[in-house]
Amino acid sequence: MMKKYILDLKVVSCERLGDRYALLKLTSDDCLPEMLPGQFAELRVDGSPGTFLRRPISINYLDREHNEVWFLVAMVGEGTFRLGTLRRGVFLNCIIPLGNGFSLPSTPQERILLVGGGVGVAPLLFLGAQLRQMGCESTFLLGAKKASDLVELDLFRAQGRVFLTTEDGSEGEKGFVTGHSVLQKETFDRICTCGPKPMMLAVARLAAAKGIDCEVSLENMMACGLGACLCCVEPTKEGNICVCKQGPVLNINQLLWPI
Repeated sequence: MMKKYILDLKVVSCERLGDRYALLKLTSDDCLPEMLPGQFAELRVDGSPGTFLRRPISINYLDREHNEVWFLVAMVGEGTFRLGTLRRGVFLNCIIPLGNGFSLPSTPQERILLVGGGVGVAPLLFLGAQLRQMGCESTFLLGAKKASDLVELDLFRAQGRVFLTTEDGSEGEKGFVTGHSVLQKETFDRICTCGPKPMMLAVARLAAAKGIDCEVSLENMMACGLGACLCCVEPTKEGNICVCKQGPVLNINQLLWPI
């Protein structure tokens, strides 16, 4: 198990992306700890009287060259709005890294499909970068409601091939990710996915039907990130687990989903 840290990290930048997202970049005077694609952090929200709990946010990218860790924040409530409007130079208290990450291939010959929907695309950028360093060719399949909700596309394209879907057809193929033509044209050895549960369930069913190994990153409510509050409990074939400690990444073979 990787060591966890409570760190006051300095805001390098906080950039609005599209209508709903902000890209938050943090740094430290010391070298940032080791992190794995799929892990997350619990970010404290200051100056918000109505926000009592930290917010669990996936690690979007670890930039070792500039000693920065990135978080893609969906601004959906008061807490995440505060995080998405932080000023450069202020400090943000973080518990990092938490949870486990995606499994990495044993050989660069594996064909890996990374499927993301909405803010669920966040951990896939870090994963794609790690796979690229290992010599793997990653294929990203990213979905959103409309074109303006697709973010970081240039960064994803720097790590691998990118295919897109939007529900309104404003970018890429119209529809949901599981209906994209690349799934009929090509075969994959492994699928890694993160996003809304209905999307991940559909991806899991597709993977199971084709006999493809598949890992999902669950987005259960995680108030503490340490397994103390039990609000993130998920029933599995081995019993109930705390997603924040034994997840958030799980193989679909462990889950009790109706696949």
